[in-house]
Amino acid sequence: MGAAMKAKNSKVRAARAKTTRVRKSAAKPKAQPAKRARTKSSRDKVSAFRKRQRAKGLRLVQMWLPDTRTPEFAAEARRQSLLANNSPFAAEDQAWVDSMSDWKLP
Repeated sequence: MGAAMKAKNSKVRAARAKTTRVRKSAAKPKAQPAKRARTKSSRDKVSAFRKRQRAKGLRLVQMWLPDTRTPEFAAEARRQSLLANNSPFAAEDQAWVDSMSDWKLP
């Protein structure tokens, strides 16, 4: 093979490589990422919920309550129960609680 033939072959290969690259990119366009709806933030969700509740005529009330799951709460409840039970008025107090309780089933 002569030098002229090698040069011609290399030019042909280069041209094929270019057209191959062009064909591939033309045949398979880059996929565009699907447009997703932006998800609402927690703040937006809470705000919308509160607006719906207010539209129903409700209002938000927040209260701080003792955490009944803590060991400190259990200890304090036990301490107060023992004090009430050992009180000289324990029988009278229990009688009042019983009179106020409605345990009768219809």
